[in-house]
Amino acid sequence: MSQEPNAVEQAVTRALRDNLATLQRLSDELQQAVADVVASCASSRPTNSLPPLVRAQALAASLGASLEVLARFVAIAAQPARAVAEEVVTRAVTLPAPERAPVPVAPPHSVPTPMAEAAAAPAVEEEPAEEVQRVGTGAAYETPMPSMLDTVRSHRDEPAAEVAAVAAAEPAMEAPPEFDLHSLPAAEQEMHRRANRVAKVSMQDIKMLKKQEVLAGRENQDLCIRLKDELDKARKEYERRFRPILSHPVDYFYQWAVEILADGNPDALGEYPYPSTVAKR
Repeated sequence: MSQEPNAVEQAVTRALRDNLATLQRLSDELQQAVADVVASCASSRPTNSLPPLVRAQALAASLGASLEVLARFVAIAAQPARAVAEEVVTRAVTLPAPERAPVPVAPPHSVPTPMAEAAAAPAVEEEPAEEVQRVGTGAAYETPMPSMLDTVRSHRDEPAAEVAAVAAAEPAMEAPPEFDLHSLPAAEQEMHRRANRVAKVSMQDIKMLKKQEVLAGRENQDLCIRLKDELDKARKEYERRFRPILSHPVDYFYQWAVEILADGNPDALGEYPYPSTVAKR
C-alpha cells in the first residue's frame, strides 16, 4: 500500500503546478527569440541580430532563475526533518553559555574614616598631635570644619563631570541596525537574489541598446529623463515580480542603474523617479 503524501508534499506539488504556466510562457518566448536570431542571420547587417540576442539572453536568465528557485524549493521540502535538526543544532551552538552568578564576597572589616581625613591625607598625619595638646579647649572640633566643607563641595562637584562623560558617550553607542539579508526567510532571500540578477541584466540591456543616450546622459546628468521609456518598462516588470521585497531597505534597480548606467556616479541619474529607500534625491 503506497504512502499518502503529507501536507508538505502536497504544497510542493501545488506550487509546481502553479508555476507551470509561467515556465511554459518563458520557454515559448525564449524559443521565439531564438527563432528571431536565426532569421536575422539571413540579413547582411550583423547589427540586426543584436535585439533578438539581448531578448533571448534576458529570457534565458529569467527562466534559469525560476527553475533554480523551484529546484531549491523541492530540495528543501524533500528533507524537512534534516533541516529542522540542523536548525536546532545551529541554534544550540550559537546560544551563549549562561553566566554563573558571582560568589558573594564578604566586605573586609574596616574602621570608618571621617570624611575630612579621607579627602585630605596630609592633614591626617598632623592633626592627632595637635588635638592631644589641646584637649579640653574645644579647638579640636573647630579646625576640621573648613576641610569638611571642602570635601563635601568636591564630592558634590565630581558627579557632574561623570554625567557629562556618560552623556557624551551615549550617542556613539546608539547605532541604527544594519539590514541583514541572512535573517530573512529562505524564500525572501531567494527573491532578493533573483531581483539582484534581473536588475543587473536589465541595466546591461539598456546600456547595450542605448549607448549614445547613456553617454549623453552621463555628461548632462539626466539619464532618467533620456532613458525614461526603457527604465519605465524595466521598472514595471521589476515591481511586478518583486513587490513583496520593495519595502526592504535595499533597491537593486537603483544600485545597478548607478553602477552600470551612471558608471558609479549617482548624480548622473538626475532625478530618480521611482520610490526607493536608498536612492539619492
